[in-house]
Amino acid sequence: MSSSPSHGLNLAQQDAVNYLHGPCLVLAGAGSGKTRVITHKIARLIQAGLEPKRIAAITFTNKAAAEMRERAKGLIGKAAKEVRICTFHALGVHMLRESGEVLGLKPQFSILDSDDVTSILKDAGGSVDAATARQWQWTISSWKNMGLNAEQAEAQAADDNERIIARIMARYEERLTAYQSVDFDDLIGLPLKLLRDHEDVRAKWQQMMGHILVDEYQDTNATQYEVLKALVGSHDPQNSRFTAVGDDDQSIYGWRGATLDNLKKLPVDFPNLKVIKLEQNYRSTSSILRAANNVIGPNPKLFPKNLWSDLGEGEPVRVVDADNEEHEAERTVARIQSLRASSQHKEFRDFAVLYRANHQARVFEQALRRAQIPYKVSGGQSFFDRAEIKDLCGWFRLWVNNDDDPAFLRAVTTPKRGIGHQTLQQLGVFASKYKLSLFEALFSSSLGSVLNARAVGSLHEFGRYLNDLEYRARHTQGAEDARAFLNDWLKDIGYEKHLYDSEDNEKVAATRWTNVMEFCDWMAQRCGGQIDDAAGVTLASEKKSLLEVAQTISLLSTISEREQDQNVVTLSTLHASKGLEWPHVILAGVSEGMLPFKLDEGADSVGGSTREHEAANESIAQRLQEERRLMYVGITRAQRTLAVSWPRRKKKGREMVAAQPSRFIAEMALDQATVKEDPREKLRALRAEFAKKAQETAAAQALAGST
Repeated sequence: MSSSPSHGLNLAQQDAVNYLHGPCLVLAGAGSGKTRVITHKIARLIQAGLEPKRIAAITFTNKAAAEMRERAKGLIGKAAKEVRICTFHALGVHMLRESGEVLGLKPQFSILDSDDVTSILKDAGGSVDAATARQWQWTISSWKNMGLNAEQAEAQAADDNERIIARIMARYEERLTAYQSVDFDDLIGLPLKLLRDHEDVRAKWQQMMGHILVDEYQDTNATQYEVLKALVGSHDPQNSRFTAVGDDDQSIYGWRGATLDNLKKLPVDFPNLKVIKLEQNYRSTSSILRAANNVIGPNPKLFPKNLWSDLGEGEPVRVVDADNEEHEAERTVARIQSLRASSQHKEFRDFAVLYRANHQARVFEQALRRAQIPYKVSGGQSFFDRAEIKDLCGWFRLWVNNDDDPAFLRAVTTPKRGIGHQTLQQLGVFASKYKLSLFEALFSSSLGSVLNARAVGSLHEFGRYLNDLEYRARHTQGAEDARAFLNDWLKDIGYEKHLYDSEDNEKVAATRWTNVMEFCDWMAQRCGGQIDDAAGVTLASEKKSLLEVAQTISLLSTISEREQDQNVVTLSTLHASKGLEWPHVILAGVSEGMLPFKLDEGADSVGGSTREHEAANESIAQRLQEERRLMYVGITRAQRTLAVSWPRRKKKGREMVAAQPSRFIAEMALDQATVKEDPREKLRALRAEFAKKAQETAAAQALAGST
């Protein structure tokens, strides 16, 4: 560690790093070096005598946690390993594994993914419709984020539909308890229950947490704030030692429970809160920051701030209009080619095209392909997140680890095998009582005391089938044998029929089955032997067993995060772009109805009382503020150049309708010097210039050769 952890920081950053003895809110504007402040503060706390293991730095994504861990390691060396750097959910898992027994959870409890939850909710609500179950899931999740249980949710239900969902929630919670499982929201809600209801557990965790640093504080929901308060001991606000780092101007996750109320509550709950603003931006030029400050200006401010930069004025922000969406994509490609020819930042990885919704990517993908420009799409669904791939991976996980309870639940119910939820519930209670996994419990000699002979027989049949599959997978080697094994197995469990039965749309079912075939082919190829690669060349490789390949499946979902240095253009939603930056950014599709997104369903379309009109207008105002923050996030991703584009006409169904530029373009208040450009003209001029230079060079060489 360097002698002074605040070395190389500006005055505001130093202030944030050196304030150690009370609650602190660091308002970190975009590109103002917040990660630097957090890692330097960790170093400063250690220098001041706090044990590394008593410091917790909480972030919102595994990727952010990994980056912070790496930065902390570079600054403080080995001590960084002892600092608890993790997400809110990972901290929740750790608390529940260590202290969850008082809530009736065994340490090996399972964490259900979104598809597992949908499946259990369909069962609990007696529905076969996945869309309905997902709607229930969304409502239950929002209740859990507000800290409500099923009984409280029913007591405050607004209508009959909400009362029904609250009762389904009660049955859903019973099933989770029986399966010794939790969902993603429980990883925050149950730790709060632990801390609130069990004084000894609260005292233990408060003692373990000497100082808590929370990154992206504006993205916390109500329950996360209560967990933070319980951990830092809000009964003594003078000595509560935490540092919240965030930016109210970048709060863009209201739709998933994040609330700016948490920023408003801090000065009230902690009266001696020290507020420090980081306003110097190290990322963008002045022209980009001026546009950002102007856009965010109309939003009400909790803590006013103004970003500034000493990187110089830079290129003016460009506004590019286009005839339609295809034309907009062509102009975007022309801009990329033009900047690659004239800018010092000319790698494909230096460019990003950002938009409001996933469906907007398609026309840009087509235009980039035509121009033979490599790209990647961020913020869309990963192949490994598709339900059908997760189904197969559930079986593979169970071959590798019989104690994986969520994988057991997925495999035993997908496709259905005549083993109902009551049987699984009793199996779960039995497994919990004897501290067994569901798979171990299935073969227990005393299982017959809680289940009838038919249910035990069905479970034994499933267990034997699984053991047989595991044995065969261990002895299946090479691509050809693996492909045959996987095809036979899918036929055996009737997976294709299951897909067609569970989808209303036959086309969707066919696409999902194609995904399954592709995945099995991919698995088989990795078993070695003769492989056809994408170019059609046959390669030889070492043979592996199917079980060996299945063991590596868990790594695959994180591989894409490691491929950060691909030299490709990034296509990304604005939400997925947060925390990232590029030299050149194009904000695309910036038109009314897209950004801001559909604000016209408001007071004018609401019947009823004045009060209902006011409530609708208040909702529109809040949505507009969040959309404005989304625009602000997009603008502040740009380091050197920014173009904002919009189509004059866009598709609505099968028709073309007139579009209006987003109000945010006017709000950027770009001065008269701003150029409305046609990148194709610039590209033509550059090509002409290069051709002229080439001719001059050739003429000079010819002249030199003749003398």
